[in-house]
Amino acid sequence: MIGKSVISLDDLSLSQIKELLHKAQYIDSHRREVAHTCDGRVLATLFYEPSTRTRLSFETAMLRLGGKVIGFAGSQLSSASKGESIADTLKTVSNYVDVVAIRHPKEGAALVASRAASVPVINAGDGGHMHPTQTLADLATLQSRFGRVTDLTVGLCGDLMFGRTVHSLIETLCRFGNVHFVLISPDELKTPQYVLDRIDATPSCSYTEVKDLVSVIGDLDVLYMTRVQQERFFNEDDYLRLRDTYILDEDKLQLAKPDMAVLHPLPRINEIAVEVDNDPRAAYFEQVKNGMLMRMALESSVIGDELPGYEPLEAKEVKA
Repeated sequence: MIGKSVISLDDLSLSQIKELLHKAQYIDSHRREVAHTCDGRVLATLFYEPSTRTRLSFETAMLRLGGKVIGFAGSQLSSASKGESIADTLKTVSNYVDVVAIRHPKEGAALVASRAASVPVINAGDGGHMHPTQTLADLATLQSRFGRVTDLTVGLCGDLMFGRTVHSLIETLCRFGNVHFVLISPDELKTPQYVLDRIDATPSCSYTEVKDLVSVIGDLDVLYMTRVQQERFFNEDDYLRLRDTYILDEDKLQLAKPDMAVLHPLPRINEIAVEVDNDPRAAYFEQVKNGMLMRMALESSVIGDELPGYEPLEAKEVKA
């Protein structure tokens, strides 16, 4: 993975994704040992649209590995406000840093950035397209809760049309196989056809589309909630009408399995009641920690810095 850009998880093989999951688990239990893995390295976070969790997670990941961070949080704070192209920005920043994390409102921007850069570029979200590191956080959370990412019934609820986290997760779980998806949304926010086609193309995966969360919540191993994103709507009336369509509360949770995991990419608006936070099935703040650990694994891997004491998964499997 050394020198590799990660624009979508299709850029990584299944064995590489499994290796990152394994590395993240190692990092979590060896924080002190890995604290100088990336000494002298610099990460650039180029965020052309607002973000709290993702930007801070990328930055904290590098700082916890011993590296440093530069960057901007908002296109108005960069030379983009003067008309500079993404390609020119990346050609410039590549001279300063060892790895770049970029978020941009336009689909395809991260790919443009990776082609212009001379260092690895990690996509931190491009428009309604892909958000690969959020998916890595999701996979790590499933792995920690169930010990696997296959043989699960996964419900995805809310904005399934514009939610890039949903699209990335479905596509990646299809690569692992043996997942049944329950797609819960109003007609206006249904899953795009290209995502449904991806499920159909996977013999071991299947899906059901429904509008009512209550009718299916008891069947789910995982419930992935999403917010209805105002920034993806052109019409405020449509946004306000659909915003409160699906709200998860303790009453609904009483119908769910005792070990169901509730995930959410955050930020939450009101689609999960605050009372749910104390339920042991709430895994969304655990996702935040897993996201940082996966970004630590990814950043060190693409730079090529080895974690002290770490034994690769493949080597362990050979020994076994």
